[in-house]
Amino acid sequence: MPTLTNEQVLAQLHAAFTDAIRTPEEPYGMLTIYTTAEALLPLLAYVKEDSVLQMNFLTSITAVHYPHHAGAEFTVVYHCHSWVTGVRLRIKVQVPLTDPTVPTAVSIHECANWMERETFDNFGINFSGHPNLVRILNMDDMDYHPLRKEYPLEDPTRNDKVDLQFGR
Repeated sequence: MPTLTNEQVLAQLHAAFTDAIRTPEEPYGMLTIYTTAEALLPLLAYVKEDSVLQMNFLTSITAVHYPHHAGAEFTVVYHCHSWVTGVRLRIKVQVPLTDPTVPTAVSIHECANWMERETFDNFGINFSGHPNLVRILNMDDMDYHPLRKEYPLEDPTRNDKVDLQFGR
């Protein structure tokens, strides 16, 4: 099995997408890059179809809600994997709460269909161009997205807990 290093992958991505690759990191050894919503689909197609990278497996799509990051409250996370080289890549796209929209990746990876629906259902991320963006896990009549951090951690109406008992 041919091996690629994170440095080689990053150099190749920088050569192909000079301005679209931002703030590369390597948490726990996995190459992580940030990009824009506009560059996302060309980047996903490139890493899938490139004869060296061969990242033809989209492992997951999810999101993270950072309510205190003004203008970038949501981060949509894509995990790509190459069965040939064993290399993994994490791609992150930051979107604002006012318009949490990224393009759908269904045209590149058919498996993105269900993962995007799950991310929409739990976080309210809109995937423009998705063929059937409806709830997949929660009830259709829910008017909120349960994994957003918009609610207090504890119910302020409860009186059966005294904070002093919990060291607060």
